[in-house]
This record gives sequence, C-alpha cells and structure tokens, in this order.
Amino acid sequence: MLFQSNGLCPICKTPGENWCKTQDWEYRATTDWYTYLQCPFCQTLFIKEVLHDDLLNIYPPDYYSFSAKAGRSIFKLKDAWDRYYYKSLLKKIDAVSLSVLDIGGGTGEVLDSLKKADNRIGYTEIIDIDKGSAHTARQKGHVYTHSTIEKYTTDKKFHVILLLNIIEHVGNPVQIIEKAGGLLAEDGIIVIKTPNADSLDARLFRNHYWGGLHCPRHWVIFTDHSFKMMIKQSSLILKNIKFTQGAPFWSWSLLNLFRKKDIKQHKRPLIEHVLFAPLSVLFAIFDIARSIVSKTSQMFITLSK
Repeated sequence: MLFQSNGLCPICKTPGENWCKTQDWEYRATTDWYTYLQCPFCQTLFIKEVLHDDLLNIYPPDYYSFSAKAGRSIFKLKDAWDRYYYKSLLKKIDAVSLSVLDIGGGTGEVLDSLKKADNRIGYTEIIDIDKGSAHTARQKGHVYTHSTIEKYTTDKKFHVILLLNIIEHVGNPVQIIEKAGGLLAEDGIIVIKTPNADSLDARLFRNHYWGGLHCPRHWVIFTDHSFKMMIKQSSLILKNIKFTQGAPFWSWSLLNLFRKKDIKQHKRPLIEHVLFAPLSVLFAIFDIARSIVSKTSQMFITLSK
C-alpha cells in the first residue's frame, strides 16, 4: 500500500523538489513508479511514496541479505575489507566480553565476520523481518528475533549496535537512532553504514537509475551534512564519518543502463548478473583510490552516548 509523504524533508522539514521518477530495476518486485524528492537545503533524497504496509513484497525471498545466490562472493570480499574498519573500532571498547546487536542482519554474515575480528564477542543477536533467515542465523549461534526495530523490546544493553545499510530503509530515521541509543551500553558504539546522496555516481546516473536509490527500498538517503543535522536532533554524539567504497551502486547503475530490456524480460535480480562481481571489483578499486580526495557514495558513521 502506497502512502504519499507530505513532501517535507524528514531531516530539516524543507519542502522537497522533484529529483527523479523511477522503478524497481534491481528485483522487479513491483512495476510501480516512484518519485524521489531532494531537499534544496540539506540535499537529502527521500521517497514520496512510502510503502509502510508492503515490506514483504518489496523485499522478495531472493533479496541479497536473505539469499546465498550469485553475487555473494563480492559481498564476502567487501566484508573482508570492512572487517579492518570494524576491528579498529572494537579495540576502543574497554570490556572483557562484548555483546553485539545487528539490526537487519539477515543470516548473520557480518556478525560472523566480527567474531573473527575480535574474540571478545560473546553474545550476538539479529533483528530482521525475514523469517527465512532465522534457521541459518541460529545454526551459526546467533540469537534471532523476527521483528522490526520499531517493535523490538529487550532489557539487554549492547556494546556494539550495527545499523549497516538499514537507516535508509526507514521512514523516521531519528526515531530509529533514538531507539538504538536506548539499547546501547554506556561505553558502547553504534556503527552505521548508509549511502551518500552527495556523490559522483548519484549525479551521473540521476536521469537513468542510480543504484543508491535501491528503489523502492531506500526511503531516506543522507548527505554527510544532513546526517550531522539529524544527530543534533538526537541524544547521541557523532564520533566520526568516514567515506567508503560504493561499488554495488556503480554496478547496479551501469547494468541497468545497458540491460534494462533484459531485466524487464527475465526479472532476474541485478545482483545475479554475470558482470556484477567483476564490475564491483573495478569500481571498489576506483572508489577506494578516490576516497582520499573526494566523497564516495557510502558512509561509515560512528555514534556514542
């Protein structure tokens, strides 16, 4: 079910201006058209038609975080690269044993990676809307809670809370940040990974299809400026923003540009395309090289109390 937003930026409440109109070119879970607006003040992108009651349809069973199909190899390489960043963050937490909550963690692959990076991690829990991920996650030793973060309740506090590629999937990011803050131990950190709307690929593919939209699953896409504005509305402290590679966005954008007819006919997810992995490797190298001097399309953000 589509709900029309009020057209105001969810961060600064400025009326949005039309940025693009597009479809779900990655999974073809729906053939509806969606409008993305951009805030003229903070440059945040946000979807006009919010699908609050249609989550099970727009996240199909072959969604990448639920599935072990093609394309997983590149995500394993990406996680191996990210593990060095996680390891440096975990070292700063002074605790004998660490508990980690992964919001939207699917089958637990990131938690598996984190446990390899730091042997102090004992308790690990996943919150996700996909029932199919529960069995695999529990087999790996993770506690699995089938829920949205909005409905999740617990008395437990966590040293690390992961919001990796999830904050852009919700309609009220400030509410989610505050909810995560309430679950955080006093010396803990929240680690966020989210797209950056102020990026080269967003500008290049705006009139075609920018993969960072992940339409219609990404509802709010920040800039570093707008994220800082949002955190000022919360009770949390912004520790760091680091730009990182956004190779999948480049790959999805480019594949859609040249393979749109094939996507319509076969409805196969772009992540399963034979060129997805090699393109992602090339664009990862490109983004890592230029991240020293320019903003890329993914941000790592660290928060604390």
